[in-house]
Amino acid sequence: MPVEDNRPIKVEVKNLTKRFGDLLVLDNMSFNIRKGEFVCVVGPTGCGKSTFLNCLTRIHMPSEGDLFIDGVPADPRKHNISFVFQEPSALPWMTVEENIAYGLKIKKLPKNEIDERVNQILDLMGLQEFRKSYPGELSVSAEQRIIIGRSFAMRPDLLLMDEPYGQMDVKMRFYLEDEVIRLWKELGSTVIFITHNIEEAVYLAEKVMILTNKPAKIKEEVIIDLPRPRDITSPKFIEYRNYITDKIKWW
Repeated sequence: MPVEDNRPIKVEVKNLTKRFGDLLVLDNMSFNIRKGEFVCVVGPTGCGKSTFLNCLTRIHMPSEGDLFIDGVPADPRKHNISFVFQEPSALPWMTVEENIAYGLKIKKLPKNEIDERVNQILDLMGLQEFRKSYPGELSVSAEQRIIIGRSFAMRPDLLLMDEPYGQMDVKMRFYLEDEVIRLWKELGSTVIFITHNIEEAVYLAEKVMILTNKPAKIKEEVIIDLPRPRDITSPKFIEYRNYITDKIKWW
């Protein structure tokens, strides 16, 4: 059995259903995510992946069912949940180090702990030399590294990433994917990563959750049993990619 089966359950979703008026978007979804697991969610365009994320963070309340983190009902005021969106969202009037420290200051952590976490993230993300720079002085990829670093600095219970590399070229995408894997391994966060890119999902994930067309159900969960770093040209990688691609059909 894969090693992740031994880890405790971090997120438990039971019978998650979401309607907007007469429109059923999420239909009775149930699944578990283990502590420290890296899960990618894929599915047809418009199948409800964003609604799914919004229910996890309580932006939308479920119509039925519930979500538990560490065995208690999810509550953003209680649990430390971070978001990384597709569009860069660094605060332009703050330096790189101020951006990374922003959430930590809101949580009123001690200054020495803030400094320690900021330095750790600057090192991990290769941003030390830019710590006094402003986002507008950096490349788009460097700006996105700030956002990823800011989220990991919070040491979230749950890190939600909604197609964060959608606008990147292939080379930069692979670079940032490797950065996220490094951070995830170093800090042990639980990550749910939404993507349309099947190759990206197989490259990143320990487990890929495939959603059906709307109303979304869990079609299948695929454990990606590949060593890291992953070789996108290996026969097993290509087999996973083709299998998942074949499952994401409109029928």
